Amino acid sequence: MTPDTFARDNLPPREQWPDLLEAGLGYPARLNATAELLDRHTDRSRRCLLSPDTSWSYVETAERVERIASVLTRRLGMIPGNRVLLRAPNSPLLAAAILAVIRAGGIAVPTMSMLRAGELRKIIDKARIGLALCDHRLTGALADFSDVRTVAMGSDGADDLTAMMAQAPLPCPAADTAADDVCLIAFTSGTTGEPKGTMHFHRDLLAVCDTYGAHVLRPRPDDLFVGSPPLAFTFGLGGLLLFPLRVGAATLLLEQASPEHLLAAFRTQRPSVCFTAPTAFRAMLGQMQPGDVDALRACVSAGEALPKSVWEAWHARTGIRILDGIGSTEMLHIFIGSPEEAIRPGATGLPVPGYEAKLIDGEGRTLPRGSEGRLAVRGPTGCRYLADARQTVYVEAGWNVTGDTYFQDGDGYFWFRARSDDMIVSSGYNIAGPEVEAALLGHASVAECAVVAAPDAARGHVPRAFVVPRPGITGSDALAHALQEHVKAEIAPYKYPRVVSFVERLPRTESGKLQRFALRAQAEEEAGLPGAPG
Repeated sequence: MTPDTFARDNLPPREQWPDLLEAGLGYPARLNATAELLDRHTDRSRRCLLSPDTSWSYVETAERVERIASVLTRRLGMIPGNRVLLRAPNSPLLAAAILAVIRAGGIAVPTMSMLRAGELRKIIDKARIGLALCDHRLTGALADFSDVRTVAMGSDGADDLTAMMAQAPLPCPAADTAADDVCLIAFTSGTTGEPKGTMHFHRDLLAVCDTYGAHVLRPRPDDLFVGSPPLAFTFGLGGLLLFPLRVGAATLLLEQASPEHLLAAFRTQRPSVCFTAPTAFRAMLGQMQPGDVDALRACVSAGEALPKSVWEAWHARTGIRILDGIGSTEMLHIFIGSPEEAIRPGATGLPVPGYEAKLIDGEGRTLPRGSEGRLAVRGPTGCRYLADARQTVYVEAGWNVTGDTYFQDGDGYFWFRARSDDMIVSSGYNIAGPEVEAALLGHASVAECAVVAAPDAARGHVPRAFVVPRPGITGSDALAHALQEHVKAEIAPYKYPRVVSFVERLPRTESGKLQRFALRAQAEEEAGLPGAPG
């Protein structure tokens, strides 16, 4: 069978890759990640994938993964290298489907269940996707895509994935793949809102487990993981699937994972490891009852900077030292974050063993400790964009330049200062201001607009829209609400502007360039913070 070489053909030129450090990992040339994550565990009776009403052992999970892989290859015609879009809330079935695509030699493309048709269209076109596995409640967004075969999951229909699995012949062994075959394309929105596909190899899925997992998180086979990030986020994929499976532990996958739902899971399921964003830790502190977190031993925070006040309040209340960290979709997972005994509250931490980090100035020169500058990292994983000219922006001289501004103290600890671009980080979600602007401009009442980050006590930051109404239109609370609802209908609802301000004009340079920094300064000043410098 001739494999589909689209992904390999669309890797960046080798000279544009970041330096990849071996880090003593020593993976063989031929490797299928699922064989390591599922097949090598000897105690097959251990629990593996759980939901509030489901519990699959490792042997049950492996059988379901094989059955889905059999459906993909023998009934749906997937060949090695084909991309498969996955669209569903967190569940054991979604996790099994992701693993099955990889097992069969395909390339998994997990997507957020909140994405709308227009957002999915960009991903499908960029990754040349012809097959989708989609929760039956979410197939509507794919209904008009005649070039994509969509198979529903979770319904009672004869053409549902579950029905196909029941008829799928076994065995379906792991495909003979190379360690550097692409097995995952994770999409992230840049500051322009145009999606970037980050390509990761089979070896990369194991590398994050054998660096951050092994040296910082240190999971145990008897752990039960839980958390809020979707598996479509690499933070969630690593924290709720790769890390537990690498050591033979179990993971509890929640379709709804608000702070209230996490606390309920703490009480009933007694997990020992939790992955979530700082805002969730803050919210849970106000709702926690005695005994709720007695089973927890480790908590991991990422997605946005963890305030020292939240770390200290959580530690005082629970005795648990939250593991802060910074990762990126381009790097797959966390590359700076200290183990429990080396935590310095308020700091993101130290480079994860296997990774190197430094600060550079605007010209790419290395800065000494005690300086503030752009964060640059390298390690066993790194940025490889799918057919994207922005590769040369993220990678400079062999280093991954993340777009974050940091301070490094004399002991080597990294302290977050700010995003270097216009990305808004709200409750751990990345929101591209220009994408929200594009949605607002589709409303008949909007002449011009700009969206920037505004400080928010609960979410860290929220999108704030400055809107110039069309002539004859007056700004009002009713119009603000209408614009918010319009954005929710056009793009993922979490991206909508939480604050809408009507203005007569937007600040621009003499050449007409929008001065977002002036709007950010206004938002911070009105929040009682000193204005941000330009």
